[in-house]
Amino acid sequence: MDEMRHRTAELELKHLRCLVAIIDTGSFTDAAHELGISQAAVSRTLAGLESLLGVRLLHRTSRSVAPTAAGVQALARARMLLAGADELVREATTGHTRLHIGHAWSAFGRHTTEFQRRWHEQHPETDLRLIRHNTPTGGLAEGLCDLAVIRAPIDLKPWSHAQIGHEARYVALASDDPWARRRSIRLDEIPGRTLAIDRRTGTTALDLWPEGDRPAVEYTHDIDDWLAAIASGRCIGLTPQATAAQYRRDGIIYRPLRDAEPVPVHLIWRPQTTHPATHTAIALAASLYREDHSTPRSHT
Repeated sequence: MDEMRHRTAELELKHLRCLVAIIDTGSFTDAAHELGISQAAVSRTLAGLESLLGVRLLHRTSRSVAPTAAGVQALARARMLLAGADELVREATTGHTRLHIGHAWSAFGRHTTEFQRRWHEQHPETDLRLIRHNTPTGGLAEGLCDLAVIRAPIDLKPWSHAQIGHEARYVALASDDPWARRRSIRLDEIPGRTLAIDRRTGTTALDLWPEGDRPAVEYTHDIDDWLAAIASGRCIGLTPQATAAQYRRDGIIYRPLRDAEPVPVHLIWRPQTTHPATHTAIALAASLYREDHSTPRSHT
């Protein structure tokens, strides 16, 4: 472990830039010209990188340069690290930032497009990216985003969080289901059916019904699996309004669910590394939910 730390400490961006330049230009001579150093310096820098990593990175002949198998992997990592370093410099020198907001299923639901539009108009200095990641924290725990939209009933204690609104629950049905002709479905009717539940990121828990009067369950793995099970007609699903807004599929319809508490919608983030735009994003999202007068309010 100490040896690995020592090698990591000696690794410099110049090593990575040299490797990338050699591969991209196709020769040591052209890499030297691009980097503004001598060809001998390019050779020394590459040799230093290979020594640090303990592997040969390039096949070299008098006419061509090509990466080894280890070189291909190192090149991919080098590009990622250099991109991150360039982004860090860009943010520090220009004040421009990028905000990644993760979600497991449906971002801000029917507010997603308006959120993106207003963000672009009001905060052009901060690039907004929405990413879907099928984990309970929408990619936050995995380090893939700065904020995450959460509807699933997870433990919020490890995270900073803010509730931005509520969403009514809907029933997802196959379009030829007998209930498809109805305008709404009651919560107490669901136990007579088989319910599709995503155990990792879904919002539906069996404690919505009294013990002993709960529906049969078919567990699914992600939104596509969930939709396929419902479209087949063998299951129905319960889901927030956001899913009904963003996943309009042939063979599936949505009907309002009566007598059920709405689903709270939260934004969560890491308290130790709060993005500068966090509270701006919370304020915008909450304002959009407040504007939606049809969203039921929680009675808890």
